[in-house]
Amino acid sequence: MDNLTHLGDDELLQRLQSGEKQAYRVIYDRYWPILFRHCRKMLQDDTEAQDIVQEIFTMLWIKTNDAGIAPPLGAFLYIAVRNKVLDHLKNKKVKGKFMESLKDMKESADFITDSLIRERQLAVEIEKEVAALPAKMRAVFELSRNEHLGHKEIAEQLAISSNTVKKQISNALQILRGKLLIK
Repeated sequence: MDNLTHLGDDELLQRLQSGEKQAYRVIYDRYWPILFRHCRKMLQDDTEAQDIVQEIFTMLWIKTNDAGIAPPLGAFLYIAVRNKVLDHLKNKKVKGKFMESLKDMKESADFITDSLIRERQLAVEIEKEVAALPAKMRAVFELSRNEHLGHKEIAEQLAISSNTVKKQISNALQILRGKLLIK
């Protein structure tokens, strides 16, 4: 390996592309620290910088004979690191937005779930209080609210006056408001 350290980048790249594995080691030893510092400066994170630089060298190893790797080697590696960092930051930003939307969705779902539970509890409370109304008043109230009948229809069905229907509904609402607001 020592006999290759004196070679320039272009010759190292040629030797690597011709299958000389020691050339890869020299390139790795020469550029890894420089690319790591460059990448760390952009990311401000040692672990992410190490991962990205390692990906670049893996890509160099895999694509050794690819026509896309051309001299000058240093410029190629710097550009590869820069592009990988930009992709990483873009993906990190997208991931952040996705995680934020998941958080918002969870909070929204929690609110909806809480609202549904409260709504169901209130419905149960109302039913309980309606059931506790006097029989005639409950019958009038249920025909009005559940069957959606008008005062005249309820009066005819129960053989009572429209004024009695109106008064019974008013009294039922007053009782229910009083009992439901206290709780």
